Amino acid sequence: MTSSGMPGPGRPNTDRPPHTFRTVFPVLALCWLAVFFDGMDVNIYGAVMPHMLDDPGLGLSPASAGTIGGWTAFGMFFGALAAGNVTDWLGRRATLVASVVLFSLGSAVCALATGPDVFGAGRFVAGLGLGGLTPLALAMVLEFAPPGRAALTTGLLMSSYHAGGMAATGIGLGLAPAAGWRAVFWAGVLPALIAVPLLLKYLPESPGVLLARGDRTRADAVADRYGLPRPTPVQAPAAGAKGRIAAVRALFAPESRWATLLLWLASFCGLLLVYGVSTWLPEMMRSSGYGLSSSVTFLMVINGGGIVGMFVAGRAADRFGAVRISALWFALTAAGALLLKSQLPLGVTYAVVALTGVWLFSAQVMVYAVTDTVYRDSERAAGLGMVTGVGRTGAAFGPWLIGALAATGSQAWGFTAFALAGLAGAAAIALVPLARRSRGSAGATPQDGAVRVAGGPSPLD
Repeated sequence: MTSSGMPGPGRPNTDRPPHTFRTVFPVLALCWLAVFFDGMDVNIYGAVMPHMLDDPGLGLSPASAGTIGGWTAFGMFFGALAAGNVTDWLGRRATLVASVVLFSLGSAVCALATGPDVFGAGRFVAGLGLGGLTPLALAMVLEFAPPGRAALTTGLLMSSYHAGGMAATGIGLGLAPAAGWRAVFWAGVLPALIAVPLLLKYLPESPGVLLARGDRTRADAVADRYGLPRPTPVQAPAAGAKGRIAAVRALFAPESRWATLLLWLASFCGLLLVYGVSTWLPEMMRSSGYGLSSSVTFLMVINGGGIVGMFVAGRAADRFGAVRISALWFALTAAGALLLKSQLPLGVTYAVVALTGVWLFSAQVMVYAVTDTVYRDSERAAGLGMVTGVGRTGAAFGPWLIGALAATGSQAWGFTAFALAGLAGAAAIALVPLARRSRGSAGATPQDGAVRVAGGPSPLD
């Protein structure tokens, strides 16, 4: 204690609350809300695409629809790259707010579009906002997560993406038939009106970012308020371009370079599946002979399965290891995709779609949980950013590939493409433990094993 009775810099505050889900609930809830709207915006396009293809005034073809889906992902790629500079300038909280504003603006542009070019520009703008949001939200919740609950926390956060996807489907089913597809995109402006005021008022800044910016007093105050250990310089992400370059170089240190490449491949496959399915599932099912309403409902069902999957995968990964669960989930996704290629009774198809949702989305999220165990605290944001950023190429490739197949009337081959992506993702993530060398001499911190449960296996076992 100092002479004033206050804890000195870097010293623990014995009066802080315990570090539990309850103490950090406001942070988790606010990040959950932001990612909810992220999922809603991403899935709106797939929910209304059949209506847009049937609108002669818009002039959208299957090929251009797939290309536009890719433009969204390209916007996300550039948004993720820009997020680092914006975070240095504004901090994580303000960057999250800016991301929400940007993808809401993109939705408004889409609602006003008179042709595919303007609509594509709106989706690109939305992608710029979406690109930085997920890695920033993940970095925030992982920093605030209780010890030993990183995978579960990640699953809880990403369940919001699928709740948003279900909301998008519900809005599409409720508004598009009567009010037209434009009304659905006007609903996509709501995040700026709902989430932004709440984020500005209640979301704290990251203690690690505050420390990196030289504000030790505020960093310690936020950590004490939420029951976190006070950040140390080695845990703080380096600010500025030089700091980010150094963090990216650290990803290719001898003990992690091959693991980095495998994580990128797994993320590529995972996001190919996530965005390929989110964009094209209704149209693929319609081309397989299902009615329009049923085809759109499949998107809601698969996102409902995704919510269940997040809770199941998070708990399972905390117990058995994120690598094992992610690899198994990728393989089961491949099996589900192949089953959907078959002509099954409607009830069976709904069941297969729901189970595929349980596996598909959480397979990708567990890649993020594995990332948290591969890199040090000071490298976590860079590692997550690169894994999600490189994965965006898969997010662009997936919708484009299915669009190209749809243009030739070969949508059914899309299910085969999804199955191959699932198998490749399973192989890549399963090899991460073999590729990662021991970090004992690399200055690993106690937080490196954050996903490990007391008495349980490491997520990399």
